[in-house]
Amino acid sequence: MERKIVHVVGTGTIGEPLIGLLCDYRDQLGIDEVTFHKNSALRSDRSKVTDLLRRGARLSVDEGKEKEFKKLGMDPDFETEQSIKRSSVVIDCTPRGVGHANKVKYYEKFSDSVKGFLAQGSEDGFGKKYARGINDHALHSSDKFIQIVSCNTHNLSCITNTLAVSNDPDNLVEGKYVCVRRANDLSQVGSFIPAPQVGTHPNENYGSHHAADAASLFATLGMDLNMFSSAMKVNSQYMHILWFTLKVKEPTTLEAVKEKLHNNPQVAMTSKDMTSTVFSFGRDHGHYGRIMNQTVVVEQSLHVRNDHEITGFCFTPQDGNSILSSISAAEWLLYPHSYNDKILCLSHLSFNNI
Repeated sequence: MERKIVHVVGTGTIGEPLIGLLCDYRDQLGIDEVTFHKNSALRSDRSKVTDLLRRGARLSVDEGKEKEFKKLGMDPDFETEQSIKRSSVVIDCTPRGVGHANKVKYYEKFSDSVKGFLAQGSEDGFGKKYARGINDHALHSSDKFIQIVSCNTHNLSCITNTLAVSNDPDNLVEGKYVCVRRANDLSQVGSFIPAPQVGTHPNENYGSHHAADAASLFATLGMDLNMFSSAMKVNSQYMHILWFTLKVKEPTTLEAVKEKLHNNPQVAMTSKDMTSTVFSFGRDHGHYGRIMNQTVVVEQSLHVRNDHEITGFCFTPQDGNSILSSISAAEWLLYPHSYNDKILCLSHLSFNNI
């Protein structure tokens, strides 16, 4: 019987918790082995690598770097190409641009033996865009390369899908969004900013990449949506915030909007109006501190104007929604006919209310 091996490349803000989650739920997910690749032997990373090894993951490093890792007490079992070749699914969680480089250097070489390769939101063009619960029907057996869209694109797409297009793709007249992004993750020592910083609109039709990526995601379902986003950063490390306004053809009410959101298991509702309090809930109750919902909607911020304009604020469970989609896509590659049942073991990591 073929062994199911998932290999994760990178141990950053997505890679580390993803490896831990795969290890902790390995049996329920039908995974025989979890391996991961670490690029550099750093003393500051030794504690997290050691803990991942304790959880049952097996380490892979580049050829010639084995001694560097062993010197710090981290014992690798595999070399880079070996770990990729023996894998069933590879999930790339490396920084921007590295996923594309790895695709050319490694992944295309082993595309006949590995079921599929996933990369994260920064790797535009890596493969078919995917977000759990949004475009599962667009996945096809020929899809070898899949790009998990960014955390804010998950949020934006989930809100749009739930409130505007899930029942009628032609219902959305216009969607406008402002992504208020945290400066960096708590685990990151660089890229923090001293004051709020506004972004630009590099895409002529969609503004920032968030709406462009969301439109591409819905395009896999044959939809051509009118979406436009702006983005800015604030000097915080807690959570991203999304402001949205959706103009729809069909008249609606505030009660109908709330009902749709409450009925979507991928949506968490909250009365908390500060990122710190929602972040704190995730830290205390989530796996590795992550909330696995696509979005956390601030209920009292919702507003319906003239029966056709829906506005509100929501928080982005950064990394959490991308991690869940990464596992969902990996399980689809491993178990294309039963992956929805397999990932039910993670359902308790999504919340109805926060």
